Amino acid sequence: MKLFKNKRVTVMGLGLLGGGIGVAKFFAKQEAKVLVTDLRTKKELKSSLDKLKDLDIEFVLGKHRQRDFINADLVIRNPGVPRESKYLKIAKDNNIPVKTDIDIFFDLCPGAIIGITGTKGKSTVATLVYLFLKKKYPKTFLAGNIGVSPLKLLNKIDKKSKVVLELSSFELEGLKKSPHVAVITNLFPDHLNRYKNFKDYVNAKKSIFKYQNKNDILVLNSDSETKKLCSEAKSKVYLFKAFNTSAAVLVAELFKVSKNDIKKVLSNFKGVAHRQEFVAEKKGVKYINDTTATNPNAVIFAIETFRKRFPKSKIVLIAGGEDKKLSYKGLAKSIKHNVDYVVLLPGTGSNKLKKNLNKFYPVKSMKQAVKKASYLAQKGDIVLLSPGAASFNLFENEFDRGNQFVKAVKKP
Repeated sequence: MKLFKNKRVTVMGLGLLGGGIGVAKFFAKQEAKVLVTDLRTKKELKSSLDKLKDLDIEFVLGKHRQRDFINADLVIRNPGVPRESKYLKIAKDNNIPVKTDIDIFFDLCPGAIIGITGTKGKSTVATLVYLFLKKKYPKTFLAGNIGVSPLKLLNKIDKKSKVVLELSSFELEGLKKSPHVAVITNLFPDHLNRYKNFKDYVNAKKSIFKYQNKNDILVLNSDSETKKLCSEAKSKVYLFKAFNTSAAVLVAELFKVSKNDIKKVLSNFKGVAHRQEFVAEKKGVKYINDTTATNPNAVIFAIETFRKRFPKSKIVLIAGGEDKKLSYKGLAKSIKHNVDYVVLLPGTGSNKLKKNLNKFYPVKSMKQAVKKASYLAQKGDIVLLSPGAASFNLFENEFDRGNQFVKAVKKP
């Protein structure tokens, strides 16, 4: 059934992570008249454009045009596009509906949705929940903020399907439906370059349970900040005490996954790429890729994790990048107590961190950072990439940053 046949759909923001590709493909296959517009150039978007070259899609690149937001039946906003965009306002002023792929998916999905959000840990929890549920329910799918548009999966989903969605605050903004099961891993300040304050950021996250009813389920971290949300929930609330694994296990138990299957998944689980990922051991030095730690609290968590696991090892931290209007004082304190050397990538976030550090080694690229860190580290030490900042001054995104780290580490 082609619900969008001949509809004029403007897709705002193609991006490089894969979600925009899935959206464009979905509407093209629906036989909509698809126009994709992105401020990046054809050269910058080459990897994404190559995956769409055989489809009937019009592209407007390197700019946005007013007419593409007026002469449309629907505008699909990439979650990375700010709510305040003047082009979105133009669409709304002309009564053109503005939605995300998540909005559309919630409207059309016949199966049960398990939504997972949080400042840190959502990818790991989402992946584990997917692996657990797949043991009992073969028609289980994983999509969302991991780089897969859920629209790509719609034709495979039926009433018996389970869909695990990793949802960022950007994807939750303005959502008018909530998943049947919602999980919030934790909440601490992030993206304050996009939100007015921490409260505004938390409000975006609340959409994950705001529209639930008494038959739905909300799973919350029992830490003080997240637990506060209990009083606002209309659904059944369950609390977990530790972190990633216990949250995912709780969801698996709610779906009656056997203890044996849970054990099997955990014994085979090696973690998620770019999240405290073990990359290699060279000359007795362990290299860890935690590029998705894009705020100071996530770095503190990583530092404390590896300090506990390897109490006798020296830690060489590669950090820095662009500021998201966050405080670096707590991170500086953690570094002073737990880190032996700091290698700093350039950026406005690095400039803030520098003010609170006694000693650091500035570099200009990831290649230089790995070279310097390898020089400082000795047998038994750990080199940890955990930036605590955004990546866009030097890299395409945080995954490109992580990939460049892995490439530099594995270079002979």
